[in-house]
Amino acid sequence: MKKLLVITLTLFFSVVFNGFSQSTASSDFYAGKWEIAVAGTPRGDIVFKTNLTRKDGKLTGELVTDDTKRPITKIEESDKKLVIYFESSQAGEISIDLDKIDNNTLKGALMSFEANAKRVKE
Repeated sequence: MKKLLVITLTLFFSVVFNGFSQSTASSDFYAGKWEIAVAGTPRGDIVFKTNLTRKDGKLTGELVTDDTKRPITKIEESDKKLVIYFESSQAGEISIDLDKIDNNTLKGALMSFEANAKRVKE
């Protein structure tokens, strides 16, 4: 009976400690400074600068161009994809859909326009 109790407790604590030791996917991969270039828009090529920060477990920030600041309304993220939503003065809420290429590059689209994002190294 004593051996059964010891074996049961050992298995229980092994499972508990193993569960705590596993980490989730890097939740801060997208956090940091990014430059998002959108090519071929009616206003010409646009470069958004952003500093994505994590608040209460969610990414947030704003998209800044030379003449405007647009708050990000929502961000959806996964291991391989980032979707940034913001309000456009002409089209309402729109999104920039970006796929992870490597640790410093994302590629995708804003509506039908090509978008490329590069991590800004400090």
